Amino acid sequence: MDWGIKNRLSRIIKSDGRTVMLAVDHGYFLGPIKKLEQPCKTIAPLISYTDALMLTRGVLRTSVDPANDIPIVLRVSGGNSIIGKDLSNEAITVSIEDALRLNVCAVALSVYVGSEHEHQTLINLTKLIDEATRYGIPVLAVTAVGKELEKRDARYLALSCRIAAELGAHFVKTYYCEDFEKVVKSCFVPLVIAGGPKLKTELDALSLAYEAINEGASGVDMGRNIWQSENPVAMIKVIRAIVHEGTSLTKAQAMFKSLKSKKKSKK
Repeated sequence: MDWGIKNRLSRIIKSDGRTVMLAVDHGYFLGPIKKLEQPCKTIAPLISYTDALMLTRGVLRTSVDPANDIPIVLRVSGGNSIIGKDLSNEAITVSIEDALRLNVCAVALSVYVGSEHEHQTLINLTKLIDEATRYGIPVLAVTAVGKELEKRDARYLALSCRIAAELGAHFVKTYYCEDFEKVVKSCFVPLVIAGGPKLKTELDALSLAYEAINEGASGVDMGRNIWQSENPVAMIKVIRAIVHEGTSLTKAQAMFKSLKSKKKSKK
């Protein structure tokens, strides 16, 4: 692996081999969802607690202060929407030259294994890897699940992650599932887990992060389960403790309750 790729990856995945990424790229197909109507207001209170931001170039250019020395993982695939017939019908939407202009640390693209457009998205990934590697930029493959694909079991996710790694992705974003260790063991590049849609409670999200890290994930790339929380700063602080400090689930839950209580007492 070239020095430039190693250097950029080291800014995202820290020296402990872990990362806390904040995903705010949802608008590219979901539009202005709850708590992301004004991205700058969502990002500002959380940016100092995250290791990297995953977002689109539109949000980066308009909603992130250029003075922030925050690693950027740039979403470069799209071409669909939540009201479309098939979420898997994606293409590369950002040139590698624009990614370089934006000084990003990595680029991210979704692959939809098992979908109608599986071949198209996998070829998108290989083209992106060829282009990005030429300039020393790592590629994050996102093992997406469209409306027509509800499979999130170990067999399906292991297949998706392994294919992405085989094609040359430098790290992979996937979902947590039962027997997650099998997914980790079958993928020879770092895995970060997605939070997915907002869970019923914050404690559910903390449990998800804890179990994934405990079973071999290199980190998390959470969005809605952090910034759709009533206490987003408390959430990301506790997620950091789980990921980087190895905090137990019991202590993490107690920490969250304590931070939440302190916030209420200040009102």
